[in-house]
Amino acid sequence: MTISGNLLIGGKETRGSNGEFFGIEAATGQPLPGSFGGATKADVEAATTLAWEAFDIYRETSLEDRAAFLEAIATEIDAIGDDLIVRAMAESGLPRGRLEGERGRTMGQLRLFAKEVREGKFQELRFDPADPNRKPAPKPDLRLRHIAVGPVAVFGASNFPLAFSVAGGDTASALAAGCPVVVKAHSAHPGTSELVGRAVQKAVEKSGLPAGTFAMLFDTGIEAGQALVADPRIRAVGFTGSRRGGTALMKIASERKQPIPVYAEMSSINPVILFPDALKNRAEQIATGFVSSLSLGAGQFCTNPGLIIAVGSDGLDAFIDKARQLLPETPAQTMLTGAIAKAYREGVARLEQHPEVRLVAHGRKGGDFEGAASLFETDAASFIAHHELQDEVFGAAGLVVRCRDAQELEEVLGNLEGQLTVALHVDEADLAEASCLRSKLEMLAGRLLINGFGTGVEVSPAMVHGGPYPATSDGRTTSVGTLAIYRFLRPVSYQDFPASMLPHSLR
Repeated sequence: MTISGNLLIGGKETRGSNGEFFGIEAATGQPLPGSFGGATKADVEAATTLAWEAFDIYRETSLEDRAAFLEAIATEIDAIGDDLIVRAMAESGLPRGRLEGERGRTMGQLRLFAKEVREGKFQELRFDPADPNRKPAPKPDLRLRHIAVGPVAVFGASNFPLAFSVAGGDTASALAAGCPVVVKAHSAHPGTSELVGRAVQKAVEKSGLPAGTFAMLFDTGIEAGQALVADPRIRAVGFTGSRRGGTALMKIASERKQPIPVYAEMSSINPVILFPDALKNRAEQIATGFVSSLSLGAGQFCTNPGLIIAVGSDGLDAFIDKARQLLPETPAQTMLTGAIAKAYREGVARLEQHPEVRLVAHGRKGGDFEGAASLFETDAASFIAHHELQDEVFGAAGLVVRCRDAQELEEVLGNLEGQLTVALHVDEADLAEASCLRSKLEMLAGRLLINGFGTGVEVSPAMVHGGPYPATSDGRTTSVGTLAIYRFLRPVSYQDFPASMLPHSLR
């Protein structure tokens, strides 16, 4: 399938004139065929103007039509066939199996949101009848529904070229809410983005929706993305990426004449707490699972387990010894981009050179575009004293924090920033001690796990993929699962409206 490198605006393809860039083969750093044109400010304005014009029509489409549209996107993505997987493999360095699974997840979450839309519960319709005889004043008739907030800007993520990208969870949940979407495609996988963007565009046309319901832009720098967030027609932002990028968008959004919410997923090291009896009984088993999770996908998951916390014991020594044995056998893996690989090596080097940190082991050394897994150790006092040890190293790097006792372990937890996940490894004899920590951990993360690791985020009505800052910009919501739809809705109350003026759902 031919890659044009064009912007997708208003149901048409337009060549961006703000510079040019190429997709890069992740494994070699070499340019792939086809160049991409960056969007100008005029392109951004064209996309947002059409999105605003489409908004009043799209937000009032029937639930059935909206659900069918989401399903049509999934069908069109499936119809791309193997061309999508081949291009994504080249641009991301991810293996075929991972990407085929991610494509399935992308289509699955679109269909899950279609089911959510058909059920209609997300509208949270409320009816409070009038009582004209109430004293001392009559009670008014009140009815409530949730409506779409307006056009949404979505920023594709580098580490999930399908499931968190052009038609990923942010786009699916915004469209499900009734919001047109303007996507700023990620420059790490532009060809993949174009293929998926065309699929969404086809679904818009086949569903008979306004052409402005969806647009996709490329950016040669940061100007188009900044202009998109600043545009007054955009009413919310979905972002997955670095803390630096997320906070920059939050600043732009907060300084607008009409500030808007930025739902940014940014930074997490996902602590894993190892309890005494679990370590005593199965230290090697836990270590094997940890090394596998740490190195999965070159560690390029926002839920990667980057921090191990435990009280010093023979069991912890056995855990570390097993990890030391396994890591040198772990092969290096291609990382998403050369820049990400370079940043990962620099982060590992900072840990290796830190005076309070000791190396446990490295994985097999790789090339310039690969990352080797690494594990380090420090003590609790040093971890608390050196806040930089909490900095996320995006990739397969982990740090073990050895505590003197349970009280010091709680002090470490009290010094942590907000997280996406916290995992607890416990046996029966550990349950009382672990239960005492539950309320503290609830304030720390959006998802708590027992005897597992955070990698692998189920797309489910009960899933929370979010957490207190800086894991996300707003820990009250999620970017995965059907609850994500509420990010792009707001409540409206109707008082004493005649039936003819009420929305159909409230009559």
